Amino acid sequence: MQKRVVITGLGVVAPNGVGLDAFTHALKNGISGIKHDPELERLQFSCQISGTPELSPELISQYFTELELRNFNATGILYGVIAGLDAWKDAGLTIVRDGDPDWDSGTIFGSGTSGIDKFRESIYKIDDFQARRLGSTVVAQTMNSGVSAYLGGKIGLGNQVTTNSSACTTGTESVLMGYERIKSGYAKRILVGATSDSGAYIWGGFDAMKVCTFKHNDFPEKGSRPMSISASGFVPGSGAGALVLEDLETALNRGARIYAEVLGGNLNSGGQRGEGSMTAPNPIAVQKCINDALENAKISALEIDLINGHLTATSKDALEIENWSIALGRKGIDFPYVNALKSMVGHCLSAAGSIEIVASVLQLHQGFIFPNINCEDLNPEITAIIDKTKIPTQLINSDLNIIAKASFGFGDVNGCIILKKYNLK
Repeated sequence: MQKRVVITGLGVVAPNGVGLDAFTHALKNGISGIKHDPELERLQFSCQISGTPELSPELISQYFTELELRNFNATGILYGVIAGLDAWKDAGLTIVRDGDPDWDSGTIFGSGTSGIDKFRESIYKIDDFQARRLGSTVVAQTMNSGVSAYLGGKIGLGNQVTTNSSACTTGTESVLMGYERIKSGYAKRILVGATSDSGAYIWGGFDAMKVCTFKHNDFPEKGSRPMSISASGFVPGSGAGALVLEDLETALNRGARIYAEVLGGNLNSGGQRGEGSMTAPNPIAVQKCINDALENAKISALEIDLINGHLTATSKDALEIENWSIALGRKGIDFPYVNALKSMVGHCLSAAGSIEIVASVLQLHQGFIFPNINCEDLNPEITAIIDKTKIPTQLINSDLNIIAKASFGFGDVNGCIILKKYNLK
């Protein structure tokens, strides 16, 4: 018999809030975390604004020892460990300091490009004949699995400890991978999530591709404009989101608070065929991903109350809404509510899906729909498909039951997850 999978812990390091309380407050009040970025201005980027989490040395010292922080500058690992440990603590779980590892618990924690600033710092100091002088700390900070390795060691995890990487779909993929492992009975709980580094060496390629906005350098909080006719590209962001997934029986036996249930989902690729490419989604694959997610979750399209979209503030936003409408067979006033977290935090790349799933779970658990900001001038291609009232610009208190969350990434890869308000039956 397959296990039911629930969410018992949340952690977040976001541009508009570090920790659940700050993040929830920002969500409900439409608070942007996008600011002027002096380093991007110094380097003459076209886009000189970013969504970068603010972490004080005092906060960081609560998660890392002085020895660990020596020569440490891998921001992605920093974000991921803080979000992951917060989620673990939020779930009411303890850390194994001595003895055997926790054989029933593991982590699948995604990342994109890891530790690139550390590599640059190390390589800048040496020539090819001094490669051994990179230093002993460079390996853990630059290996892609660094974030899961740190989390596994700090918590004492004895089950699967791994890192996934699928561009902007990474965070959603990690949740679905953890869900499948628990559902199949291979683990009782998995810490899932994803993280993304910040800085010029992460964002430089996107700026060169001209997919980042350059029109709002003087008005940072207005820069990220999903579903808006004046959208001119995404704002680069970073951070991490984390969730503790657990089989229902285990969660109930220990009296855990349950935020929501994962009903199922789907991952696929458009194969970069048809209209799909390295940077553009294949619409047929996107629609199939959504439909297969509904089938896997055993729900109908009519049961979806809210879509938390990928919606990056690029020309593809209208196509995403069209794909949802076709896949669900819903349009106009019948379309579900839809919101886009990127309006407040920018595009957090490999961490986007995980941060947005944390936001989705909070909406389910607390019964609200956070407002979309910067979309007072909706794209007419979108309002031709759905009624504008379905894109709320003010907080709505609503007893949500089911949220669909999707992510679409470079390489024509897609992920869709179905989340449900927890009910014992």
